[in-house]
Amino acid sequence: MVADIAYMQDQQKSISRMQQLFDQQRVAFGTHPMPDAGSRIDALKSLKTALLRYQEPLIQAISTDFGRRSADETRLAEILPAIEGIKYVSKRLRRWMKPSSRHVGMAFQPGKAKVIYQPLGVVGVIVPWNYPLYLAMGPLTGALAAGNRVMIKMSESTPETARIFAQMLGDIFDEDQVAVITGEAEVGMAFSKLAFDHLLFTGSTGVGKHVMRAAAENLTPVTLELGGKSPAIVSKDVPLADAAERIAFGKGVNAGQTCVAPDYVLCPRDRVDGLVDALRIQFSRLYPTLRDNADYTQVVNPRQYQRIQGYLQDAREKGARVIELNPADETFSDTRVLPPTLLLDVTDDMKIMQEEIFGPLMPIVPYDRIEEAMAYIADRPRPLALYYFGYDKAEQERLMNQTHAGGMCINDTILHVAQDDMPFGGIGPSGMGHYHGHEGFLTFSKAKGVYIKQRFNGARPIYPPYGGTILKLVYKLFIR
Repeated sequence: MVADIAYMQDQQKSISRMQQLFDQQRVAFGTHPMPDAGSRIDALKSLKTALLRYQEPLIQAISTDFGRRSADETRLAEILPAIEGIKYVSKRLRRWMKPSSRHVGMAFQPGKAKVIYQPLGVVGVIVPWNYPLYLAMGPLTGALAAGNRVMIKMSESTPETARIFAQMLGDIFDEDQVAVITGEAEVGMAFSKLAFDHLLFTGSTGVGKHVMRAAAENLTPVTLELGGKSPAIVSKDVPLADAAERIAFGKGVNAGQTCVAPDYVLCPRDRVDGLVDALRIQFSRLYPTLRDNADYTQVVNPRQYQRIQGYLQDAREKGARVIELNPADETFSDTRVLPPTLLLDVTDDMKIMQEEIFGPLMPIVPYDRIEEAMAYIADRPRPLALYYFGYDKAEQERLMNQTHAGGMCINDTILHVAQDDMPFGGIGPSGMGHYHGHEGFLTFSKAKGVYIKQRFNGARPIYPPYGGTILKLVYKLFIR
């Protein structure tokens, strides 16, 4: 009881401090509502310098939070794209900030029209645990580029990362510009209820609904980066070694704890056994051992480990064939290491085919014709990513144009996320809105249309009292 009271008091203190920071950022934005390009670029350069300086402590912190997280995966999947994103935005920001001239119709001359891009104000960012650095840095880069103040709620599942990240940002920003919030679920709920000018959430579809509901109370616009079951389609004639290599990479990174990881594979029925063999070879090449392999990441915490094990047990009990890819024949009972695992003969009543897996399990679903695979995807909630493996360009075009997903790779997995000149975002149950690159700048800006005219008022002839020759001429010329 005493511990519970102390816990609640601690959370309430965090919530009170969070509200104070929000109020401070509101006041600070009101004082400087339109930062110039130079100050924004300076902020981004400082962010890049700090990230380079803190990269080793951040790598260690993330590994500590996971129990073991590949240092190279943190560099490749978090630090490198964060730095590239900052460089990309900084180089183009002055051009993006310029007002854009727009057409004015003949009926409204003499006049001019333009769109100016203003900061929204105070932006909230809710960060998940799976990529706690990159999924904080990406939105932060876009929001700062657009001239906003930013509050970042880090995941309670990665406390050491949150601590180091807050220290890093504290070195370069005052809290009325960028602030990091930590705390448990109660703090997260309170965070989503703040009257932000925009709120970006990355996480599960279920939690995303709660965030959107809370934001609606303040009419806060939201960007939701969710997940879902992202399929990989293997074509009838692609070399299986090619497809298996790239699928294994996309599934193996972060032990499958990636929102755009291939969730399941659709494979021609007569190629399933061959694909299993090819995946076994490729996973074994990437991860010849698992238990003490620094390249292979653990499941982040016991709760997530039990969740994935529950999917596996449910599938076994309902008749799935389970193929564990454990090349060194190791045991993992005293760890949170989960080996890559393929599942055959899966059915729709299995939890593994209903929920996003977010781990190293991968069902293989057979199909007979490509139309059947496309219909299978269309009958289910739209995924965050879709992957197609095949070198027939006509079929590539067909898949690109006739399927729906947040993003897509042809003959690869997950790497579309790192392309700075493409928007990233979900569709339907996998999310809404976009960010990254120019789309990120636009998401965190208000595109304000401005119509301008000077001393001469060309609209006077259409003012009341109505009637007369000029108005009749206007109708004749323009209402046709």
